[in-house]
Amino acid sequence: MEFAERKQLGAYYTPDDVVRSLVRWATRSTRDRMLDPACGDGRFLTAHPHSVGVEQDRAAALIVHQRSPGSLIHEGDFFTWAAETKERFDCAAGNPPFIRYQRFTGAVRAAATSLCASHGAHFSGLSSSWAPFIVATASLLRRGGRLAFVVPAEIGHAPYAKPLLDFLVSHFAHVQLVAVRERLFSDLSEDCWLLYAAGFGEQAQQIHLSPLDFFAYMPNPPSLSIRVGLKEWQKWNSRLRPFLLSAAARDLYAESLREGHAFRLGDAARVGIGYVTGANDFFHLRPSDADRAEIPRFFLQPSVRNGGSLPPRAVTASTVAEWIRRDEPVLLLRLHKDSDVPRSVKRYLDSPAGLAARQTYKCRTRDPWFVVPDVSAPDGFLSYMSGNGPSLVSNHTDCACTNSVHAVRLLDRRMSMGRLRKSWDHPFTRLSCEVEGHPLGGGMLKLEPGEASRIALVTRERWTTSDQRLIRDGIDTMCRWRHCG
Repeated sequence: MEFAERKQLGAYYTPDDVVRSLVRWATRSTRDRMLDPACGDGRFLTAHPHSVGVEQDRAAALIVHQRSPGSLIHEGDFFTWAAETKERFDCAAGNPPFIRYQRFTGAVRAAATSLCASHGAHFSGLSSSWAPFIVATASLLRRGGRLAFVVPAEIGHAPYAKPLLDFLVSHFAHVQLVAVRERLFSDLSEDCWLLYAAGFGEQAQQIHLSPLDFFAYMPNPPSLSIRVGLKEWQKWNSRLRPFLLSAAARDLYAESLREGHAFRLGDAARVGIGYVTGANDFFHLRPSDADRAEIPRFFLQPSVRNGGSLPPRAVTASTVAEWIRRDEPVLLLRLHKDSDVPRSVKRYLDSPAGLAARQTYKCRTRDPWFVVPDVSAPDGFLSYMSGNGPSLVSNHTDCACTNSVHAVRLLDRRMSMGRLRKSWDHPFTRLSCEVEGHPLGGGMLKLEPGEASRIALVTRERWTTSDQRLIRDGIDTMCRWRHCG
């Protein structure tokens, strides 16, 4: 199978030392019946003689038959099979397909979410495929059974990791995650961790987290671990990623919020996405293009297209003037439903580019198609994908922004963007961005609106040398884990 096809199917074949480690721990004897719910080319099955695999790709299933002739292979959709089968297993090991929610759709998603819901795990429409795979696999275990899986590092921060972890701790006596900093898959930017769960049919009181810099073959997961109590986990927004920090750094962070030395951005401002045009290249014009099309400036509003165009501190009239001088495509064609549209604008709407734009999904579902909704000038802008850390920038103009930038709107006029900006520059806020945000791959940090609202900004002026060191070390730790710089 070619790399592009494997990527679409979420099929990345697991390194042998990872396979041997997971299977060695999951199986306690050669008589144990082991399941791999997405067996790919069969490398997990070949590691244990008494195995059953499920594989939807026919070509891969044929390879499995050749590599592991003694294994039983079921060809087809795993969730449909899992809902119908009466087979039960002593253990399961594998690397479930990582298909993002945009492609994890239709009948397969419906079967997956229905099966998981019947076992008490309720996943939203934004869940990727691997989490339901694990729940469905666990439902096929005998009492006392074990799971050993490769999982994306998203298990440490994604919202849909919460229903999965809730399910695991309520169905297994022991749940452990081995967080591996160096990538397990050399051809992927996706970080992966290892999940171990034992004692199916019982309940866990805590989650064990074992951070490792490098992975090497290990017949058992590390005995040293951070024991994360369930209540403590919930205090950190049901995310495990903050526990990569030292306990001292976490205590300083939590204490600063508790003692009023910091406040959440969401307490001072509303953070949301900007407008969505459906056809950015059509709706955003260069000044030269607008002049050629004879579009009056009354129908054009300057806009921030992406975080890369943001200046360090504030968007001002001179900022916009410089964009105009460089002839950048920053002028949004802004029409209203009751606009008296001039002939020149009608010509532009009916141009070949306009005819193509109106066929996009967002434009087709709008009436009229050329009116971009939710356009307004916020008090500030927040970049939501960055390498060195997000930027908070004041808006001193009538600039709007696309959904490639977060719009920041003050909730209380007694608060100012200047005050937020001053707090934003403090290292504590940089640490907070790392704690509340999440890695995207390639060293990038991403902030969803909810994550951005949780960012902590300091009110405390003086910090001890020890506290400053903890903050710096915390930033360095989190940056290493997302491969920054």
